[in-house]
Amino acid sequence: MKSAVLALAAAALVAGPVAAQVPTGTMDALRPDQQQFFKLYKELVETDTTVTNGNCTQAAAQIATRLKAAGFADDQVTLFSVPDHPKEGGIVAVYPGTSKALKSILLLAHIDVVAAKRADWVRDPFTLIEENGYYYARGIADDKMMAATWADMLIRFKQGGYKPKRTVKMALTCGEETDTAFNGAQYLANNKRELIDAAFALNEGGGGDTDGNGHIVAQSIQVGEKIYQDYKLVATNPGGHSSQPVRENALYAISDALLKIREHEFPAEFNDTTRVFFARAGAARKGAMGAAMVALVKDPNDAKAAAMVNTDKGLHSMLRTTCVATMIDGGHALNALPQRVDANVNCRIFPGHTPTEIQEQLARVIGNPAISIEQARKDKPLATSPPLDPAIIGPMETLSAKYFPGVPVIPSISTGATDGLYLSAVGIPTYGVPGAWGDPDGNGVHGLNERLEVRAVCVGRDYLFDLVKALAE
Repeated sequence: MKSAVLALAAAALVAGPVAAQVPTGTMDALRPDQQQFFKLYKELVETDTTVTNGNCTQAAAQIATRLKAAGFADDQVTLFSVPDHPKEGGIVAVYPGTSKALKSILLLAHIDVVAAKRADWVRDPFTLIEENGYYYARGIADDKMMAATWADMLIRFKQGGYKPKRTVKMALTCGEETDTAFNGAQYLANNKRELIDAAFALNEGGGGDTDGNGHIVAQSIQVGEKIYQDYKLVATNPGGHSSQPVRENALYAISDALLKIREHEFPAEFNDTTRVFFARAGAARKGAMGAAMVALVKDPNDAKAAAMVNTDKGLHSMLRTTCVATMIDGGHALNALPQRVDANVNCRIFPGHTPTEIQEQLARVIGNPAISIEQARKDKPLATSPPLDPAIIGPMETLSAKYFPGVPVIPSISTGATDGLYLSAVGIPTYGVPGAWGDPDGNGVHGLNERLEVRAVCVGRDYLFDLVKALAE
């Protein structure tokens, strides 16, 4: 899912109202092509694809039915799943291009969603509802809007007889929202590479941000991301009767370790993407924060600029590896000294560093060899930032100027995580695209009452349609 860093960094940018930045006259009533899209979007959103009760395989089959009804041949649509995870399948579709020399474009999106408890929501999370200019439902933004847009785009290509130079491929996968689940993007990258092979991929992670008052303040292009890594810390002790306490207590040992991690600050660093981000966003932003961002690019050792920038949690995170305690579990009885305490520390690792390297740093920070530290997963690839390729970035910027005049387009790295990690690991550069926009509060993504502005859906879809056609030529 997309990080809110752009909203934080661009909060002071000057921009006109959204209505003045997008084509007008199309939002009073849906066009016929928008009506077709909405039916697909609604069906996908209303199909539960949570890891607990949902079925991604069913959702993928529904997309396949629509593609074949539009004229896709059986050999152009591949449904996949594995026996151990029969409900976590996905779909790959191929729309052939005319050029034998140009490599394909891959359109990636995930169709699984975070769990949503009906009792906590104002509206049924698995019923698409339009209210006050917004669509509401779980997955309406993350990531079924993009998944529906890609599928609908291929249907429109087929119906219109479009003949791109590049072959356009689409992969809709499951498992992005649950780190321990079967991940379809990882499966395709490692086992079906030839099916999804492409010159580059377009994915979630970019997009627009508003100031919450109808103004788009920035459009972002995600160019790289941090590595998501959980570490399991364990402290053990013989324990004993709580009436005879001793200082050697597993709870205290874990507490001391976590407090040391809290106080540890990983050093600030830049890569090509973040250097451009801080220079552009800082120059466009007014006030002391903007000046500090620019100053830090010029001199990363500028302590005064760093102190200012670090007051913004989003900017602070973009500049370094971060680690934070997220869960703790320990003890076996109310009247006994704890024999074992486990804690989870979640790290978001800056590109260029490995999980093993950070594990070793955490051990040094804790300074207690009696506490074991293990990586929760060891099969994830390292994050690789794609190049700032003008042939790819240029069309994004050009179309952004058409759809969102006066709004800056800023490359950024995600402090969160996307499935682009698995594609970049096998040599497919992956970019999070501009387009639909969200509000500063995060639009309920991963939380309650997830929503997306109707015009953001419609205009974002039009932007992506034009973008893929531009890149396909």
